[in-house]
Amino acid sequence: MSLLVLAYPQISGRDFEFIQAIRARENRLYYSVVDPHFTIVFPVNTVNLAEFVKHVQERACSVPRFSFVLRCAILDKDAFNQFTHVFLVPDEGYSRLVKLHDLLYTGILAAELRLDLPFIPHIGVANAVDARHCKRVAERLNHERMEIHGTVAELTIVQYEQDKVTPLEKISLR
Repeated sequence: MSLLVLAYPQISGRDFEFIQAIRARENRLYYSVVDPHFTIVFPVNTVNLAEFVKHVQERACSVPRFSFVLRCAILDKDAFNQFTHVFLVPDEGYSRLVKLHDLLYTGILAAELRLDLPFIPHIGVANAVDARHCKRVAERLNHERMEIHGTVAELTIVQYEQDKVTPLEKISLR
């Protein structure tokens, strides 16, 4: 069992359906596992649930909710398998997501921070073994000039086990 912190974005129904339509076609790995989200803390197996929740609550209580705007799709080669991913990354809100990520990777989570991988705040929409296919998906999205406005208002602590995500605790940002 792994624990993670996700931020499910508050976006319009139209934008949610737009993202989900792409994910249904192109995100074979995660579409049926989890809704569109920003991962703030990646899988942790070394901290018990009570300590994890307490840590996230203590850090998040000082963080105000914030807005973001997604306008760009980029590629990312997965460091752990043969897949390439297409990420929607925020123009606005990027630094707020990075700072939230950094804030949570302190204290009991400091040793969990992967310094060998960059943190790129994103919502994953596509993946494939064929990187050129992912490049075409990203180009198509960037050509459409999408603009998705949203808010990050809460964090959700989830359990991930056997390709199933189970929400455990919601923590509102102030």
